[in-house]
Amino acid sequence: MKKVVCFGEIMGRLAPEQFYRFSQSCPGKLDLTFAGAEANVAASISMLGGTSSFVSALPKHAIADACVQTLNGLDVDTRHLLRTDQGRLGLYFVETGANQRPSNVIYDRSGASVSMIPADAYNWDEIFADAGWFHISGITPAISQCAAEVSQVAVEKAKAAGITVSCDLNFRKKLWQWGTSGTPRELAESTMRKLLPFVDVMIANEEDAADVLSIRAGDSDAESGHLSIARYPEVAAQIVQQFPNVKKVAITLRESISATHNNWGAMLYDAAQAVALFAPIAGEEYRPYEIRDIVDRVGGGDSFAAGLIFALNSGEYETDQQAINFAVAASCLAHSIKGDFNFSSRGEVEALMHGSGSGRVVR
Repeated sequence: MKKVVCFGEIMGRLAPEQFYRFSQSCPGKLDLTFAGAEANVAASISMLGGTSSFVSALPKHAIADACVQTLNGLDVDTRHLLRTDQGRLGLYFVETGANQRPSNVIYDRSGASVSMIPADAYNWDEIFADAGWFHISGITPAISQCAAEVSQVAVEKAKAAGITVSCDLNFRKKLWQWGTSGTPRELAESTMRKLLPFVDVMIANEEDAADVLSIRAGDSDAESGHLSIARYPEVAAQIVQQFPNVKKVAITLRESISATHNNWGAMLYDAAQAVALFAPIAGEEYRPYEIRDIVDRVGGGDSFAAGLIFALNSGEYETDQQAINFAVAASCLAHSIKGDFNFSSRGEVEALMHGSGSGRVVR
């Protein structure tokens, strides 16, 4: 398996214990961990047994040191992570929802180091020298115009080096604020349409294609939890029609019954064959995982991206069906783990793939 390079922002994540609300916990104790879309992917790939590298910029202080040590402790390569006197470590606060009360995320990441460092500060030739895959998300170009410019250079450099490029659209309305005109959605679309011609594998959730590319799946309404599952192959086909460089489109399918009860699955569309595969499958029918007691859903999409990249890049899964089965099982397990990182092993993922989902004690 060739090394997977991930570029983006890593932050401090501050959260109340269990399902407490901010108003119950502040002033008081908040748990600090580290998280960020691309860092989540790099960490998960490493824990699955792959080789990953995380590229970003962090300030020079002890908390950022702890962040780097956390990644190193998971065997993520941080040699190309820049340390700078510019900017700060971004933060985000998450209040975990339950039942009919949704989770709530508050961003405090303006002026983060990675949002200020220009593209020529990174040695892309060295970064991509021994890499086979590059991953980025739509969150990184959303944080600043500078980060958007770096993202564009990064995908272009990766393609020039002959590396497979994946991008998770990951639309975050709260972040697309750096434009001087238009709405956050319009800024996201104009920016991502410049980046996507350099992407081989596109990843999205059930509403990203609509939010970023104005491509909708019938009467699906993610807010209400209703998805027109059969219409998502059409969404993927339209994406490929607009971006013929895209070889595969993966879309996660989350049906939200409540904050703690979701149905979870995904689709993988192969452009060359014009074939859509769904997972999980019971017999010959799509039957999503019923996750009835979600511990933490933040980072679930990143765990899916990591699982898919690992399966497609490892060379050990012979078919796309096996790859999408693995990715969905990995992300299903992530919903049982507190924090953004998916502390699941390859063996645990494969056990769930093969039907071991009863939760019985392993002795």
